[in-house]
Amino acid sequence: MKIENVLSAKGLLFLALFSALVLVSNSINFSKLVGSESQSLTFFQFMGPIAGGFLGAGAGALSVLFAQILSFVWLGKEFDLISVLRLVPMLFAAIYFANYAKGKFAQAAVPIACMALFIANPVGAAAWQYSLFWLIPLAALLLPEHLLLRSYGATFSAHAIGSVIWLYFMPAMAPAVWLALIPVVIFERSVFALGISASFVAFNTLFSRVEAVAKSGIVAIDSRYVLAPLKA
Repeated sequence: MKIENVLSAKGLLFLALFSALVLVSNSINFSKLVGSESQSLTFFQFMGPIAGGFLGAGAGALSVLFAQILSFVWLGKEFDLISVLRLVPMLFAAIYFANYAKGKFAQAAVPIACMALFIANPVGAAAWQYSLFWLIPLAALLLPEHLLLRSYGATFSAHAIGSVIWLYFMPAMAPAVWLALIPVVIFERSVFALGISASFVAFNTLFSRVEAVAKSGIVAIDSRYVLAPLKA
């Protein structure tokens, strides 16, 4: 999807609706981030990556960035360093989700780089097992295409970026803390992957109905994930 299409009247309407959904989902906390009382994971994790599926990598990532910044302003969150850096993981999740079926070599570069950066840090080196999570986006690229694998790849791409940011820019957590988080991450990211898959099906179904009337051509609908598709 071309970025200029998003800047059209219909594209801006879609962006406004998406931003409103981000605002709602970003205001509902899912879980606290260990190591910071002021940072939380929100229900935005369930729907952020799917923007790439509908708008493409570039436009999807820009939409996610714009919506997150708008949400920060609206909710009155402080623009400190870690809050700004935490805008980045979802951009990579949207790009992964958009490019899942193509450019697999480039897709693999992000989790591999994150594993290298994590292990290069003394604390990360002592908890290297934690970085094995980022083999999941790689495995998802090698296995037969499936929406749930695509969702796992996207959420663990965000997890890889976020974890490296946390490791280098937050007060150091002991290796034992990183290792203790492993079962939490398994549960948390599985819930996110299921939520991303469900959101993608729901929005494909919704947008197929809207596109049947509006014929905007702004969003790319995947007919495989439309529930009860409209008859011609």
